[in-house]
Parts: sequence; structure tokens; C-alpha cells
Amino acid sequence: MDEGSRGLRPETHALDALIQATIERVQQESGTKQSDTMLFMGNRHQAFPTLVVQDPVLEPVDKLVWMVIMLQAQEIGGSTAFPSYEYLAKKTNVSSTSTISRAIAILRATRWLTLCARLREASGRFRGNVYALHDEPLPLVDVLHLDPDYMQFLQQSLGHHHARVRLVAKGVLDTIDEDIQEGLDICAQGHPLERRMQAAEAIQQDSPRRYFAFSAKVMTRLRNVVGEGGTDHRDQNSKADETGFQISNPQNSKSSSCSSYINKTTTTEPAEEKIISGHAEGEPSLIYPKRLSDNQRELADRYLKSVSETARQPILDELEGRFRSEQKGMKPVYDEMRFLHFLCRAANKGEFVPNLGIKVHDERIEREKARLRYLKQQEQSLAEVKRRDSSSASGQQQLAELRKSLNLPARPQTDDESD
Repeated sequence: MDEGSRGLRPETHALDALIQATIERVQQESGTKQSDTMLFMGNRHQAFPTLVVQDPVLEPVDKLVWMVIMLQAQEIGGSTAFPSYEYLAKKTNVSSTSTISRAIAILRATRWLTLCARLREASGRFRGNVYALHDEPLPLVDVLHLDPDYMQFLQQSLGHHHARVRLVAKGVLDTIDEDIQEGLDICAQGHPLERRMQAAEAIQQDSPRRYFAFSAKVMTRLRNVVGEGGTDHRDQNSKADETGFQISNPQNSKSSSCSSYINKTTTTEPAEEKIISGHAEGEPSLIYPKRLSDNQRELADRYLKSVSETARQPILDELEGRFRSEQKGMKPVYDEMRFLHFLCRAANKGEFVPNLGIKVHDERIEREKARLRYLKQQEQSLAEVKRRDSSSASGQQQLAELRKSLNLPARPQTDDESD
């Protein structure tokens, strides 16, 4: 070590040794082609999407959770085990797994994270979930395909224990309803550049603008709540039970710009309840085409609220009739929600005329009549049996009284009668 290097840090000496080793390696390489060599003299860095950092809906802990999940994928590979809640809490410096659960629920509601499938063994034992992490919020139509229970998840999130999750989920649902009321096709696939430009304007402008899953009106409401301190942060530093919604049917699918993970556990999940879209008290139950998925039924409910009550079932019958016509050579319906949107728009304009749904309606009426006839026959058969039993009992009683009046011994009961 020369005199001039005595005051240097050990890290600098190590770096000098690395430089000398690099020089020797380059000199020993064969070939006469000139090339420069570079050493990065800093700590390891990772790149993150600008949108996730500037997202006006996500809170800091939500962004940190997204980043930790992305780091896990980049360090191990595109497909890896989903980090546990305890791991995420440790890496984000959060003491409560309840806060992690809340962050994951918000990431899923805002479409930064998608729950694509729930894995089970042949015995039915729960094995884990398959998640997909995205570099920007996905369009609604993509999420409906990848996450079979997304709409149900949003509905359940309205009852989440954390106010922020309830607020975000309501904002997504309100935006869907708002778009439907404005006559927009909510499943239309817009151009990615248009969505990104809208997002950039929402971030840069002071006045609220549309931001992916949230309309300008909803963004105003979210911003006002944040400005008034309406979000409760008390559970971020308190130990609480882990609560979240993770309901999904197995479905293998892939999406661009995402990484996949499997969240493995050894616990057994409780039985799931299939939630069917409910209606207000007094409203007749609607009969949906079997072809519609759970997500599509939830959306259909929201579409049908924009038309009169008397037109709702005829519209569903027309949709079912259109599906059946495919078996007779008619062009397939590739986008069920777009066709339903077309029918609802026609109904609002007074232009809806039932056609293919007439046969569906008539068949349902005939099935109902057949069911009522069967029930009536069952009631008549039961009444006849009761009448015969009553007549037999009455005859036995009269015979017993006659024997008694003639001083004859009572007729002994058989085993069948005693029973």
C-alpha cells in the first residue's frame, strides 16, 4: 500500500482491486477489436413504473406492497411463490398483516393485481392462489376474463372492515354505473395510449380527471376524503387478524405485462357460498342465460337497472334466444356484454322489439304451467290418500260400535293395524 492510499476507505481499496482485476481480464481476452469496459460503482437498483409511484388512488403502503411483490418476481423469476403477508409486512416496515391484507385488496380493486385462479387438490384441499401483477391497471374487460370473481369481490368489499377498501370498491362500482348511465360500452377495449394519456392528465392536472377505473366524479370524491383525513390509518401499526377477500374459480389464463405468482398455504378453506345477484324486495327474480359467467351476471344486473322493470326479462330472453340461434348457423356472439348493451340502449330509445326471445319466453311459460300441473297432481294424490285413510278409520270405528251394541268381543287388531 503506498503512502497516498492510507486514508482511503476499505470499500475504495476493494473497488481498486476490482478495477485491477478487470483490467487484467480485459488484457488477457483474445481479439484486437477495441471496446470500452464499464464498472457500476453503486448499489443495486430496480426500475418501477412511474404510474405506480404517482398513482393518486394508492396510498404509500399500497405502493410499497406492489414494489415488494415486483422485487420478489425480479429476483427469482417471472413465475414464483407469492410473498406471505408476514414477509410483505417485514419488507414494508408495517407491523400489521391486516394492513397488508387491506393493501392487497386495494391493489386488486384498482386492477394493479389480479387473482386469476384458486388451486385445489383432487381431494378439494386448498393449495393456493395464482396472482398476476401488472405494470399498469388493466382494462375492465381484461380483468373480467382473468378474474372470474372480480365483480363479486367488489360487492363483498363494500362490507370490508377497512373504510379505505370500502371507498375504493364503491368508487369502481360507481364508475361502472356512471358509464352505463351515459350509454358507454364498459367492456369496449380502448387504445392503451388513450388510457395512459388520461392517466397522465389526471396526475398532472389540479382538477380531477378520469383515471383508469375511476371517473372524474369519483376521483373528486376520493380526493376530498383524503384531504379531509377521512382514511383511517390506525390499523397500520397495530397487530390485527388478517382479513381479505380471495374468491376465485380455477382458470388458466395469461396477460401481457404481468408476472404470475402462486400463494401456497397448508390451511383448509371453508366452504364457499355462491352469491347470486340479488334484487330489491318486491322486484321479480330475473332468469339469466346459463352462458353468462358470474362476472357477466353482475354486470348484466347493472345494465338492466338502466331500463324499465318490465323490459328486463324480455331483454334477457332476447339474449338467450340470440345464443340459441348460433346452433342454427347464425353468427356467434363473441361479446355478450356488448350485445346486452345494444339491447338496453334500444329499450331506452323505445326501439326494442322482442324477436328471438319470444320462443324463450313461451317455453318458460310452458315449463311453469307443467310445474304447476305436477304440483296440483301431487296435492290431489295426497288428498286422495288422506280421504281413503279417513274413510278406513271411520269404517273401523263404526264396526267397533256395532260389535259393542251386539255384545260381541272386539275384533283383534292385526300387526298392520297396530302399527
